[in-house]
Amino acid sequence: MFEVVSLMRRLVRRAAVTAVAATLGLAAAADPAAAQDRLRWGVPIAFGSNLTALGDTLPWVAQALNKSSGGRITFQVFEPGALIPALGVFDAASEGKIEAGYSWMGYEIGKVPASALIGATPFGLEPQEFMAWMYFGGGDKMVKDLYAPHNVVPIFCGTISPEAAGWFRFELKNVDQLKGLKFRAAGLGGKIFSKVGASVTLLPGGELFQALERGVLDGTEFSLPTVDEQLGFFKVAKFYYLPGWHQPSTNQFLYVNKRIWDGLKDDTKALIETTCTAGVAMSLAKAEALQGPVMEKFAKEGVKLIRLPEQVLRAFRKATDEVMAEESAKDANFKNVHDAIRAFQASHRPWKELGYLPRDWK
Repeated sequence: MFEVVSLMRRLVRRAAVTAVAATLGLAAAADPAAAQDRLRWGVPIAFGSNLTALGDTLPWVAQALNKSSGGRITFQVFEPGALIPALGVFDAASEGKIEAGYSWMGYEIGKVPASALIGATPFGLEPQEFMAWMYFGGGDKMVKDLYAPHNVVPIFCGTISPEAAGWFRFELKNVDQLKGLKFRAAGLGGKIFSKVGASVTLLPGGELFQALERGVLDGTEFSLPTVDEQLGFFKVAKFYYLPGWHQPSTNQFLYVNKRIWDGLKDDTKALIETTCTAGVAMSLAKAEALQGPVMEKFAKEGVKLIRLPEQVLRAFRKATDEVMAEESAKDANFKNVHDAIRAFQASHRPWKELGYLPRDWK
């Protein structure tokens, strides 16, 4: 008799547990949000959100994420310097001081030498080519593998059109004028300018106008025409050289702390990644749409828009090959990324050269 009662009690308890589990399951089904991540991240950015097509992409992504998630994913965007130093996004995400941040990939060149290649390879991939390499040429996996040891998950989240070669206070006619040139340049472009004999310094964007005005600099590169206009360079330097051989695309990433990322549900990850993909498309579309009118404005302001002399461009290309060889010899990851990018570029070249009308076709 005791055994029968004991058995009945166990069956009742088991039925109760099953009922509770079923109730919870029905509740989750009725309210899917209860089983989803709710994120409230403070996300610092490396460029001011006022810089059109360069600094306003992550704010757009944040707004789109909030809408598409029904408010459960919120990125509070912090301007450069408000939360962390402008160039400190990689370190802060790596150390877990922030959940995520947004930056040009390359400022961490001292710790991840290959990062500068992904941010922009001199004489390398243009924006649409870089997108092709990232999404269909193995680039995304290579980049994520490169950053995994640093506790960072990089998500491709923006790209813009080529930078200009730079603003000069005087006309650049030959290679000899590069020797001793006081020039501001960043990343690999800075190493290449040094190789051709320039005196290179790295100043933040906010200091460049005065440096040009006072003659501290003979010239500077910074970004594409819309951004350069906002910084006022056309008022103090009247020679604007193109193309941006050193930065044919400017590629930006959302850096997420790896521990945080690994703890997210798959649907949350997918939503962030998909919205960043939209951010890539939007940033490039905006960049392409706005440059023509700004260049017209420069011309009206007395700025000379000039293609770099062939011998100068050739000198930069020769110096680029030398710098790439030197950097590849020092770091295996740099060599692997450089080889992968160049291989994709070579494979794509026949289509690029024959599939489109020549750029000078009228």
